This record gives sequence, C-alpha cells and structure tokens, in this order.
Amino acid sequence: MASQVLAANGGETTRFAEAGGLRYVARQPILDLRGRVHGYELLFRSGTEAFFQGDGDLATRTMLDNAIVFGLGKLTSGLPAFLNCTTESLTEELVQVLPAGMTVLEILETIEPTTSVIKACRKLKAAGFRLALDDFIWRPELQPLVELADYIKVDFALSDAADRKKLLKRLNPITVALIAEKVETQEEYIQARTEGFTLFQGYYFCRPVLLQNRRVPANRLSQIEILNLMHRDSIDLHRLTDLVKRDASLTYRLLRLVNSPIYAFRDRVRSVQAALLAVGEQTFRRMAVLAITSELNAGQPPEVLRMAFVRGRFCELAARLCAMDSTEQYLLGMLSLLPAMLLVPMEELTPSLALRSQIRSALEGHPNPERVLLDWLECHERGDWAASDAVIEANGMNQSEVVGCFGEAVEWAEQALRSVV
Repeated sequence: MASQVLAANGGETTRFAEAGGLRYVARQPILDLRGRVHGYELLFRSGTEAFFQGDGDLATRTMLDNAIVFGLGKLTSGLPAFLNCTTESLTEELVQVLPAGMTVLEILETIEPTTSVIKACRKLKAAGFRLALDDFIWRPELQPLVELADYIKVDFALSDAADRKKLLKRLNPITVALIAEKVETQEEYIQARTEGFTLFQGYYFCRPVLLQNRRVPANRLSQIEILNLMHRDSIDLHRLTDLVKRDASLTYRLLRLVNSPIYAFRDRVRSVQAALLAVGEQTFRRMAVLAITSELNAGQPPEVLRMAFVRGRFCELAARLCAMDSTEQYLLGMLSLLPAMLLVPMEELTPSLALRSQIRSALEGHPNPERVLLDWLECHERGDWAASDAVIEANGMNQSEVVGCFGEAVEWAEQALRSVV
C-alpha cells in the first residue's frame, strides 16, 4: 500500500512506498543559540528491515536515492539538509545529484582523509556544497578537511569537558561552526553554550529544567480545558463561552475574526457567545487549537510547537489502526510536550487535565495500551528503527499505514505552523 510522504510546502505529495519498497525518513533538528531551527539532519531507511543489508556505500546510495524521491526542500522546509556521506559518494561525485545550495555533506568519522577524498571535498566545496565533520576527534591527518569544513560536530555522549576544551583550543584559529551533538538535557545545552558551541542537536529542548511546585497559571489551565472541549463531538456552548471569556487573547482573536470583512455583519458583534455562534464550530475549533497551542509554547523554541503538532495529528490519524479514540489520542500527542512548554513536571499537570486516568498515566510515561502510538513516534523521532519496529510488531499494526499517518501529520503540522508563527 502506497502512503503519503512528508510534504512541507504546498499541496504536493510524493510516496513512501515506491518500486524499491517502503521508505522511512526521520529528521532531527539542529538549533541555533536563539532556539531557531538552523537545519535538519535527515535519517533515511528503506524496507522493513531495521538495518541495511549491505555495506556503507550501499546505505549511502540508498540515502541519495531517497533524497531524490522525497525532495530535500519538502523534508526541511527549505532549511539546510545534513546528510551522511561515505568515501564512495564523495570521490565518485554521487552527491552531485543533490542541490548544492541547501545540502551539508557530513563526512563520517570512518572516512580516511586520503588524497582522493580531500580532492573530492575541495571540488564539492567549490560547487557550493557545505561540509561537516561528523563525530569529530582531532587527528593531525584531518587538518586538510578541517580547513575545508563549514561545521564540526562533537558528540557530547562520547566526550568530556576536558577533551572538548583541548579540541576547541586547537580549532580556535579556524572559522567553523561548532555543533554539539546528542545534547539531551538542558544542563548539557548550557554546558555546550559555555564551551563555545553555537549549534545544538538533540532533544534538550524537550527536556528543559522543570520548575518544581510551580503553579500553572489559571489561564493556561483554561486553555487546556478548551483544547479538551474542542475535540469532543458535541461542545457545551455555555461552558465554552465561560472559558473563552477568561482568556483575553482568545477573546480578542474571536471578536476580531467575527467583525472582519470575511463575515460582513451590519452591526458589530460584541458578545463572546454571539461570536461563537456566528463563526461556527469548525472555524472556531481551528482558530482555537492553533492559537492556544502557540500561546502555551510562548518563550520556548518553535520546534517544540512543531513537534507537538506532529505528535497530536499523528496520534489522531493512527488511532484507527489500533482501535483507539482519535480525540483522546490527539490530546495525548499534543499534550505530551506540555512540560517543555510550561516548564512544569507532567505529574503536576495531569491532575488538572479532564482526561481518563489511562490517558493521564500515558502522559506521565507509564507504559499502557493508550501510549502505543506515542511510543512509536518517540522512537521514530530519534531514528531508532529497531525500537519503532518492535512497537509495530507487538501491537499487530500495519507498518506502511503507520508511516503514512506520520507523513500526513508532518504535512498538516507545517501548514498549521504557517497559520500561527
């Protein structure tokens, strides 16, 4: 069964399933000092096996083919795409099939800096490609590649502060952007900033320092309750009116919309309840969900909001594959990143959520049937194919259908973000 692939711009879509079999792609954001996405490292996989049955060159050739099939611009929303390369892909100029202006070629740590490799890198650099040295550890023979590099990536999981200090001292005379890889906590992020790194890859932005015993503002709880109401089949108009009145920002948006030329009422609408009736349920649902989730994420990296949109929509779409309630699954996915947005531990948030106990338990990270789709997605976000396959197998789901739901969710999230950011 062919399923839709990620399509970040426009209405165009390609396919995950082509003649060569089911294709997968995960993208990991690289953020700058302001928390904005600088680019994405793309992780590709073809077929249902958890690994490539062949050498590294075969893996890279497959990756290049996938990049052509998917289109880098769609996968990264026009931002730089970081792609792993092997010796063959560099020296045989296989990477020339990629758009030079938006491609960063990651030279793996296993590549020996032979004369032919250095020559190929110089040629590719002249053609407009940017170069990154992956999992970099200093060796004298790497000096020619260091001088060509635009980025140097350092693995925080495999280095300590003393090693990085020596490395950065060696690199000090060279103009190069330093990327801290596998930065998984905010403490590591702060350490990386202190050491002089300017770009960061990892999920630290989803694991910020949480403020214990911080009281969640009342308007935030009202917003979460509105989100809950929005995904019920029947909305209690009186309760919704009361909640919207408590939220000045949402009231402003609603009254501005209903009094705009779109509706062209002769007299201005001044009542919240009248405005809700005038714009209609579906329009208000769309406006409210986007506005509230955007405000919940105020002050946090936009990538957190993007991930929340993807998670919510994916869980909603895939709910039918495992006989789950789509409304609950949407909220589970969307609200799973509330701690990163509000800086409050999930355990302090869930008692205030009007959700079933099983959904609250799933939000707190406890394994249960309601958490199956979110478990799959969290594995997929990291490119942990073996773990994501294990979730699929254990729950008897269809691999291609799950991947197709993910593609549709990314497309929807990108369109939604353009409405609120």
